[in-house]
Order: sequence, then structure tokens, then C-alpha cells
Amino acid sequence: MDDRIEGTAREFGGRVQQAAGNLTGDGKTQAQGVYNQASGQAQQAASQFSDVVKAQPIVASLVALAIGYVLGRLTA
Repeated sequence: MDDRIEGTAREFGGRVQQAAGNLTGDGKTQAQGVYNQASGQAQQAASQFSDVVKAQPIVASLVALAIGYVLGRLTA
């Protein structure tokens, strides 16, 4: 299954889970719902980033190189 679809499904499931926790007053279910929402959003973002890297590998490599250089200079 595509990561975007899976992430969307996980986020939606988390919303439902959080709502169920709100209705029942169960803090653990609410927290699991929030966690699943965040996981779904992160999965969607990773899929989008992966698509950008596949579409423009040279630009992505240059950006990664620049970030690594800056981090290296900051920690040296």
C-alpha cells in the first residue's frame, strides 16, 4: 500500500480513536489516538519527501550536503 494512503488511514483512525477516548473519558485511548494521528502525519510527510528526492535527486543531494556542512561547522 502506498505510504500516503496508509498514513492517511492511520491519521483518520487516530482521530476516531481520540474521539472515542473523549466520549468515554479514557485518557489512554485519547493518547493513543493522538499518537496515531502524529504517526500518520509523519508517514505522509516522509512519503512526500521521498517523492521530492526521487523527482530531483541532484537538488536533494546538494541540500543534504549543505545541511551537513553547516552542522559540521556549528559543531566544530
